[in-house]
Amino acid sequence: MRFDRRNSGTCSRSVGFDIDENHIVTNVSFMGGCNGNLKGIASLCEGSKAEDIIAKCKGITCGFKSTSCPDQLAQALEEALTKI
Repeated sequence: MRFDRRNSGTCSRSVGFDIDENHIVTNVSFMGGCNGNLKGIASLCEGSKAEDIIAKCKGITCGFKSTSCPDQLAQALEEALTKI
């Protein structure tokens, strides 16, 4: 299943990914934001379980912001898990 979500409070505008019935995440992509860093995050998440990504990324902040692109990914994954 493909899941796309608009981000809030970050430089990137949105995050998208595929997630299967076993909660394996693939094809993570961000729109906008820090291109190299977000490609790195996407690559590190490739083939991982959603729950593992959430555990590692949830709550990460960026500078003085209360969220970050990894945190927004974690939030999107939590939403996706409720729809599987």
